[in-house]
Amino acid sequence: MLAPASVDDYRLLARRRLPRMLFDYLDGGTFSESTQRANREAFGQWHFRQRVMQDVSVVDTSSTLLGQPVSLPLGLAPMGLAGMLATRGETQAVRAAGQSGIPFCLSTVSICSVEEVAEAAPETDRWFQLYVLKDRNFSADLLRRAWQAGYRVLVFTVDLARLGLRYRDVRNGMNGGLSAVGKLRKAADLLGHPRWLSRVALGGKPLTFGNLASVVPSGRKPEDFKAWVESQFDPSVTWKDLDWVRENWPGKLVIKGVMEPEDARSAVAVGADAIVVSNHGGRQLDGAPASLSALPAMVDAVAGECQVLVDGGVQTGQDVVRALCLGASGCLIGRPWGYALAAGGQAAVENLLTNIRYETELTLSLMGKTALDQLSRSDLLSLDELQALSRA
Repeated sequence: MLAPASVDDYRLLARRRLPRMLFDYLDGGTFSESTQRANREAFGQWHFRQRVMQDVSVVDTSSTLLGQPVSLPLGLAPMGLAGMLATRGETQAVRAAGQSGIPFCLSTVSICSVEEVAEAAPETDRWFQLYVLKDRNFSADLLRRAWQAGYRVLVFTVDLARLGLRYRDVRNGMNGGLSAVGKLRKAADLLGHPRWLSRVALGGKPLTFGNLASVVPSGRKPEDFKAWVESQFDPSVTWKDLDWVRENWPGKLVIKGVMEPEDARSAVAVGADAIVVSNHGGRQLDGAPASLSALPAMVDAVAGECQVLVDGGVQTGQDVVRALCLGASGCLIGRPWGYALAAGGQAAVENLLTNIRYETELTLSLMGKTALDQLSRSDLLSLDELQALSRA
């Protein structure tokens, strides 16, 4: 391959460069991974209406997300352990987002801390993601740190009452518990990736959970993360607990993990500025519908009271256009930027985002559009509508 052109290309490069344990963590989903596959397949159910002989000499992809102007209605979704994919990975990713004019969302379980990421790209629109944790004092302190570091949007993830069972992580030892033979094979796999060992494992230290140093001081391996998650994720949380979040966060609030209209209305009721229609990329409830399939009902449920973002399966500019036609205000991408980061660091993530923006411009122009606000449901054809046209 002379130059990567698509997300699939970056995925191939990431697979070559990462130890199997890390690639499977990035690439996999829960159980049979049916929802993960459905996320991608859902985009193929919608076809564009092609328009010709329109003046599309100037096409504008800019928009606004959570009150901030963006070059494209797209953000880098929170990704745990991204600093294991490339040297100080989160700092490289946030710089790429800043150069591309889109927001970056930092995970609670990042390798780099909120302060380090803020220092890496002080002018970038930075969001912070928080899980529902039992230790509210620690959570309040983490929110304070994020606000002081300049983060102004909180993405509150609500679909992890319990951590999903990811078979790949069990098989490859991400969760620990390997036999002696398994440990030898894991060591051999690590040694088989000398570039990663040199640049990330050794050159990217400290490989600890930057935001959790005070509560997971031994967090130097994935097993530590798993143990902390299992002890801290709170399955008793209800919508009433969002009052606590509002009391401790003065900025914008995004509720991530909403897939049902009743939950969307509950998010509006607690004052959410946006929701993310998300099944966690197929990494939680396998068998749940694709995020894109759930999107129209969520848009109807909030009735314009907040912005609606969507993630899960978004890989191209055409995916972004389809989501906008179905009522989304914007999209988040996760695995694609992880693949690019592992493949080539900041430069690769920037190239990926440049490609997505160009794909968006090209798709708009071939639909006869010059701006994103011109898009609507009528610009798409479902499979049933397409078949009806073919019979006409």
